[in-house]
Amino acid sequence: MTSPSDQNGLSGRRRSSALVDGAHRAPARAMLKATGLDDADLAKPLIGIANTWIEVGPCNFHLRDLADRVKEGIREAGGTPFEFNTVSVSDGITMGSEGMRTSLVSRELIADSIELVGLAYPFDALVALSGCDKTNPGVAMALARLDLPGVVLYGGSTDAGHCDGKDLTIQDVFEAVGACSAGRLSEAELTRVEDAACPGAGACGGQFTANTMSLVLEALGLSPAGLNGIPATHPDKPEAARSVGRLAVALARTERRPSTLLTRTAFLNAIAAVAASGGSTNAVLHLMALAREAGVTLQLEDFDLVSRTTPLLADLKPSGRFTAPDLHAAGGGPLLLHRLIADGRVDGRALTVTGQTLAEASAHAKERPGQEVLRPTDRPIKTEGGLAILRGSLAPDGCVVKSSSTPRTHHLGPARVYDCEEAAFEAVQAGSIQPGDVLVIRYEGPRGGPGMREMLAVTAALMGAGLGDSVALLTDGRFSGATRGLMAGHVAPEAAVGGPIAHVREGDSILLDLPSRRLDLLVSPEELERRRGQWSEPQPRVRRGVLARYAAAAQCASQGAGAGVPFSEAKQEVMA
Repeated sequence: MTSPSDQNGLSGRRRSSALVDGAHRAPARAMLKATGLDDADLAKPLIGIANTWIEVGPCNFHLRDLADRVKEGIREAGGTPFEFNTVSVSDGITMGSEGMRTSLVSRELIADSIELVGLAYPFDALVALSGCDKTNPGVAMALARLDLPGVVLYGGSTDAGHCDGKDLTIQDVFEAVGACSAGRLSEAELTRVEDAACPGAGACGGQFTANTMSLVLEALGLSPAGLNGIPATHPDKPEAARSVGRLAVALARTERRPSTLLTRTAFLNAIAAVAASGGSTNAVLHLMALAREAGVTLQLEDFDLVSRTTPLLADLKPSGRFTAPDLHAAGGGPLLLHRLIADGRVDGRALTVTGQTLAEASAHAKERPGQEVLRPTDRPIKTEGGLAILRGSLAPDGCVVKSSSTPRTHHLGPARVYDCEEAAFEAVQAGSIQPGDVLVIRYEGPRGGPGMREMLAVTAALMGAGLGDSVALLTDGRFSGATRGLMAGHVAPEAAVGGPIAHVREGDSILLDLPSRRLDLLVSPEELERRRGQWSEPQPRVRRGVLARYAAAAQCASQGAGAGVPFSEAKQEVMA
């Protein structure tokens, strides 16, 4: 038995013939047969399943079962599945702790691990199962690097929790912590919120980072329209997984690779979807990182330009009323994309993984009569989308504000400066922050953190303490998609490399001005230069291991905070 694919006569064997065909591959076949496979299995298209399952946390908890459904679809379509796993880090669980430093780093490790397996075993196609904040962009980055036919399926959102007639998400628990510390909520009431907020498997239920990136994957064409938005425990999710398995086998017989989907047009479409849905600021980081992997030119100004010309249509948490399952019931991502295409805000000619254009893929969208989750384009919540890119003397390389999360457009106030998240959180808990203040949290950037932690514990504590409408916050770190209020993140250059945020002093006046897209430190250029001369680079917080390696290689937040040379550039260097 020297060439199983020749014996079977099946098409679809492009890459995997190098693994199992020919007399010289007998040792590989012998080892694969030890796992229960036979010659017939090895003659079929070999489909990898990159699973981000982990038992720690609800977001990816159910992906083992979903992988089994994907395998069923692969076998139904005449393929042979091979499942493998990656790491995953729950932002909601690690938030506010040292463990949060690992979250963004895990995006790189997820992409690296899938790339390595894909290089080691030349599958004919790949299915990637994702579930939480960093697994979504991580699997997409891996597909861009490998550029083999592939499809992404997101595990779906959890259902809303319920307490005292109110729909809950994890955002409510974080804000309840702040309310409890401010004496506005008892510990018993906090426990009731804690017990009710997360009812089962699935990612956090608002238009936070996981659900934002789920929509992004559909807008980019890497996921079939409408499947990602099906909630984790919805009865339609298993069939969605089977259909993705069948699609992967069909993809193995095509040249429909990520490079044919990940065009500049597709990225602009994805930005519009984020803006119209009031999505997470983390989408800026992830789309910038993915664009670099795909070799697509993308700049911060693209986010601002698209957001300025895209209406906010979705009334979703954290700033709105509804959850991701509500969006699915109302018509889902396809309805949002269909409206944006009809209004000329999204280019419906972009190709998707199914072979349909984005317009064709979203044409089946069905709007639930009477739904209030998605507004029509002639009656938006806001005429501009949910993202704003600010620059100025405090952020010459830019920063990001989720403008949909606050009605405020200006803030001028004195700086309250903290060199780490914990110090700022303690100040809020102690009641040291006053209305009008500007919290500055620095040395939490990609290199300085390291890992660019999210500041949800602090921002939620401000909300819980009743300061959300009177205080501003800026940081070289990140925000959770659940953050709301006037908050500027990704301030670049970061403090650890001597950016202006490193030179802010207690009591300095800081101006945030959204209409003019400015973030300014109101001190003279001469004084700022004098402070630069007095600054010295701090010793790294972490000096060994994976976090130290990331800190040494991390790019600026304005470039996506990736680690090292993007795959597309490295490939070009090797070819040269």
